[in-house]
Amino acid sequence: MSGQKKMLMSELKALYEGLKFKEVITYIQSGNVLFKSEKNLSDLELAAKIEKAIYKKYGFEVPVIIRTKNEIQNIITVNPFLKEKNIEVKRLYVTFLSETPAKENIESAKNFDSSPDQFFIIGKEAYLCVSNGYGETKLSNNFFEKKLKVNATTRNWNTVQKLLELAE
Repeated sequence: MSGQKKMLMSELKALYEGLKFKEVITYIQSGNVLFKSEKNLSDLELAAKIEKAIYKKYGFEVPVIIRTKNEIQNIITVNPFLKEKNIEVKRLYVTFLSETPAKENIESAKNFDSSPDQFFIIGKEAYLCVSNGYGETKLSNNFFEKKLKVNATTRNWNTVQKLLELAE
């Protein structure tokens, strides 16, 4: 979460606990929150509930994107860049999309020249390999949100792996 929409992770954790989520864990000042929910709500329903609570407490909108532990495990397993020899993990990122984008939007994104950076869109994720760091790539959240017409948030590969570790 960037500077203009700053939340202390301790406050965010308390907000989730106030929503009756269990085993709430936050990970660094990143907006990443792990939790268990006893209600059988869809990811979109859970996200809407959390977004509403954040708006009520902080007065601004923040899109919430949810992945289960099994989904994170699958994201790690299917990353197409891990099949390449000598891949530098520090160059890998995952952009989490709020939903599976429409095929025509995926095609539009694929036609964009992002060189020297590369990406693959698989389901609700865009897998990125960036040459000079995420701050220098054209493959930002804004790029994916505009091209794919979905909300997006990006995490580096180490964070994705750490989230799975914490979820275990």
